Amino acid sequence: MTQAKQGDTVTVHYTGKLDDGTVFDSSANRDPLQFSIGEGNVIPGFEQAVMGMSPGESKTAIIPADQAYGPHYQEMVLVVDRNQIPDNLPVEIGQQLQIRQQGGQTIPVMITEVSEAQVTLDANHPLAGEDLTFDIQLVEIG
Repeated sequence: MTQAKQGDTVTVHYTGKLDDGTVFDSSANRDPLQFSIGEGNVIPGFEQAVMGMSPGESKTAIIPADQAYGPHYQEMVLVVDRNQIPDNLPVEIGQQLQIRQQGGQTIPVMITEVSEAQVTLDANHPLAGEDLTFDIQLVEIG
């Protein structure tokens, strides 16, 4: 039976969960995910989990943070004075913003804390530092 290998284009259904069982993403009720193994379009641990699977096969893979979205870096958390946020922007926990760096490029940040005087912005990926569990079903290769 054919097994998924480096360079193959694969189609999978998946459900991603945190350690506490919270589902953070799933292909249920939508088209399956298609990607080429080795192109880096999905997290490394997900690619590794799919390699060696055969069409129709299902498995559960636990992917450590270093093979997912990496560690959570405290230096990527920034506390700013609330008056540095424009008045017309909503300031709510979970709100995503773009901040412009000195070089001109923008980076996405998420508001993680709000007080009367300060707003905490986190530039880490929302799943950084998390070990992830994926239920994966390989639909097809090719």
